[in-house]
Amino acid sequence: MPQFIKQNWRYAVMLILGLLSVISMLLGLMFGAVKIPATEILSILWGNREHAAYDIIWNIRLPRVLVAALVGIGLALSGAILQGVLRNPMADPHVIGVSSGAGVVGMAMILALPQYGEMLVPAAFAGAVATALLIYALAWKNGMVPVRLILAGVAVSAFLNSAISALLTFYSDRVEGALSFMVGSLSGKSWPHVSMLWPYILIGTALALLGSRRINVILLGDGIAKSLGMRVEMVRLLLIAIASILAAASVSVVGLLGFVGLIVPHISRLIVGKDYRFLLPASVLLGVIVLETSDLIARLAFAPVELPVGVVMGAWSSVLSLSAAFREEYVVYTRKP
Repeated sequence: MPQFIKQNWRYAVMLILGLLSVISMLLGLMFGAVKIPATEILSILWGNREHAAYDIIWNIRLPRVLVAALVGIGLALSGAILQGVLRNPMADPHVIGVSSGAGVVGMAMILALPQYGEMLVPAAFAGAVATALLIYALAWKNGMVPVRLILAGVAVSAFLNSAISALLTFYSDRVEGALSFMVGSLSGKSWPHVSMLWPYILIGTALALLGSRRINVILLGDGIAKSLGMRVEMVRLLLIAIASILAAASVSVVGLLGFVGLIVPHISRLIVGKDYRFLLPASVLLGVIVLETSDLIARLAFAPVELPVGVVMGAWSSVLSLSAAFREEYVVYTRKP
């Protein structure tokens, strides 16, 4: 396929993903305990406060939809960056311990210090960032080696997961209140959560997109990257820091929501290819679509009972993982030698 046609096809795919992301957010505003027509939603968003559903849309559904979009962007971008700079298709925020760091602090706040519940989000964020810094320190030895970083992340994550299990054992009478944080939930998210998230996600997304060409160079190998004049260790460290901030902000708000950072980049790679100039924007849009759709299913599947979005995301990810695996296997066996 000529390069010109190939690039224009990618732009067309981006446009389609953009439209689907907007539609998924609109559906999230329309459906719930009360179905609200799209025309009425658009009127409310335009500033009309006379509708009876104004409070439902503005104070309940809109912040939840925005949090879902921001978290989808943060986790999807974080996973895509890590898979690129570590050159490991299985890398995601859990590998560098961000999720476990946020999880152990969040669990401590919920179970041992419930009187400080309003500090849950900033405390979980601080725990995630501190854990990432600890893993960097453990993995650093005359530079940052991807394999060493992954091993350090796995070790620290295993230790922190053990700490979470210990907290659940010691405070077994309070486990019910921590379940939504463990699984990942968008229930009860409001404007303060949006305010906490958007600066980190906006800045992290901008920096990630600016670094897309450098990720492409790193994928060629450290030797080639150094021969092109890139300071590989420094660039890799900065990109991992960006991924950590994106994941930390997301996990601190919704809890231990898994699979988004692992699955979305793989699906994006199958759609637009391995060029990170297109892969990162595709991951942004697909992250919104996947999480908004999962949240909508979680709200409607067993209404009026609402499932945590992490349950639906886990079930859906198993299907997406199998589809991606079979697709990759098909490509391998049909590729011309």
